[in-house]
Amino acid sequence: MNRMLRRSTLILPVNIPRFVEKAYQRGADAILLDLEDAVPPAEKGNARKLVKESIPIAARGGAEVGVRVNKDPSWLPLDVEASVYPGLDGITLPKTESAEEVRKLEAMVEKFERARGIKPGHIEFSILIESPRGLLNAQEIAAASPRIESMTIGPEDYCLELGVEPSAEGLEIFYPVSWVVTVCKAAGTGIRPLGLLGSIAGFRDLQGFEQAASRARQLGCEGGSCIHPDQVAVLNRVFSPPPEKVEYARRAVEAFEEGVKKGTASVNMDGKMVDIPVYNRSKLILRRAEAVAAVEKRKAEALAKLG
Repeated sequence: MNRMLRRSTLILPVNIPRFVEKAYQRGADAILLDLEDAVPPAEKGNARKLVKESIPIAARGGAEVGVRVNKDPSWLPLDVEASVYPGLDGITLPKTESAEEVRKLEAMVEKFERARGIKPGHIEFSILIESPRGLLNAQEIAAASPRIESMTIGPEDYCLELGVEPSAEGLEIFYPVSWVVTVCKAAGTGIRPLGLLGSIAGFRDLQGFEQAASRARQLGCEGGSCIHPDQVAVLNRVFSPPPEKVEYARRAVEAFEEGVKKGTASVNMDGKMVDIPVYNRSKLILRRAEAVAAVEKRKAEALAKLG
């Protein structure tokens, strides 16, 4: 499945209108309207009433729009009913621990897609793994539905389950993040591993946040989430290939292909060997750069239409 690049997802409480109204200006690739942790229990009902009208507001800047629902069985059906409207791109299921939970969500979403004229299968799922039980079932969860487009470790809740405090270095979630990356890459269905190797809570510490994102990128994550607008630019930068790498990749591809024409699959460029693995990696960098350009174009065009 050909899914759009998503380097940054800005999470915001849907029950605070000023956050929703300004979200499209923040430059995020995706906006996640939160019905879960950012909304106190007494406000859940009111928050649900705001989702439908908030979707097109958040989408004005060309970002994908999703909703994070509550897993609580008494709230989940109400959240889905309030969220599945034209314009919605995805639903984030928190604290996922089994494939059956995903299939139940899929059945709920299908019902409202049919009823509300949404293309079947349009709304995709982002899976949050926030417990050891969920991690052990990650492979089964990943295979539960073709709607699953990404999987992420939720560091705060996962650490709570471990009985430890999140650290700046993220050592305590190194294995969970690595395993989620492995599961996603092995699935072969285009599921993107997202996340940070560290906490997103310290939104004033942009340097620490960037380091957490860079560590996750090095493990294979393709994007991350944030809770403050200032963090968006960090994620967009970290999860985009630097211009100098893109240029090197372009030259490496050209040099290798020229070498193949001459009968060799290994060429020298700037004193370094460019062989088949380097060539293939260079092509991946170029494809990601093209995807970044496409996302930025989409957002720029959306903003231009607003005048």
